[in-house]
Amino acid sequence: MDERTLGSTGFDVTPISLGTWEIGSDWGEVDEAEARDALHAALDEGITFLDTADVYGDGRSERLIADVLAEREEEPTVATKAGRRLDPHVAADYDEAHLRAFVERSRETLDVDTVDLLQLHCPPTDAYYQPETFAALETLRDDGLLAHYGVSVERVEEALKAIEYDGVETVQIIFNPFRQRPAERLFERATEENVGIIVRVPLASGLLTGAVDASTEFDADDHRNFNVEGEAFDVGETFAGVPQDVGAHAADELAAYAPADVTLAQFTLRWILDHDAVSTVIPGSTSPAHIAENVEAADLAPLSHRQHGAARDVYEAYVKEYVHQRW
Repeated sequence: MDERTLGSTGFDVTPISLGTWEIGSDWGEVDEAEARDALHAALDEGITFLDTADVYGDGRSERLIADVLAEREEEPTVATKAGRRLDPHVAADYDEAHLRAFVERSRETLDVDTVDLLQLHCPPTDAYYQPETFAALETLRDDGLLAHYGVSVERVEEALKAIEYDGVETVQIIFNPFRQRPAERLFERATEENVGIIVRVPLASGLLTGAVDASTEFDADDHRNFNVEGEAFDVGETFAGVPQDVGAHAADELAAYAPADVTLAQFTLRWILDHDAVSTVIPGSTSPAHIAENVEAADLAPLSHRQHGAARDVYEAYVKEYVHQRW
């Protein structure tokens, strides 16, 4: 894969990378051998960017990354997140003392002196209006605990506010054919500010793989079972905020426009990468075969105007009413 530069960080990263929420928690049972195999497979495929968070399995994901990297020669960029342990309704808690403690814990778990990229983990909207929160990140960077910092956001407006702070170098956001608003409202501004865009939930929690239909059921500890109404965290993190039955039907409609030798997941990833503002996409998987398939999407030809038009038509016909003004 050709690499893309991650905003002003200077990191060159593969356009298809690996998100590790799935090997940490909230996606059903994943044993450690399976998780390690997935990480090895990603590195074998040449992936140079891994995304994790301190709350993924209470540090499990970070620890597994450290263990696997200790066995390898590669030195991928590893991004983690902090803040999800705090009360999501109390912006004032996003202060230097709390963030420092979280970063120190991640440094130990990842077995690094300096975190490559630290992202605020979907803090409450009011936190973006607190200069002291971003001053705290600046202090942690000056102290050498982290090399760069950014934000992981729920809403486009939060991203636009965050990049007003000079030190914010990356934004992680949900973007896929079921969540198209970032392309309209954020990407041009991010490019102007040289802010890297990291795309999470690219496959809408499986809807955009074709493997999930309206009747698919999930394990009790899988967020697609317990967070469908936003019971645990933002409802937009599950199926990109689209009702399962609606999303399954929309996915079937979209799949008709994928070439015969291209899976719906690959079609979706290629659609995302056709937006030049995107630095990297972080689909999660525990399957080496699926990881390899995802990587292949980076080398596909850009989609045609007709295919992009079809994605827009499907979005407007089935999905837009559920997500567009909310995120």
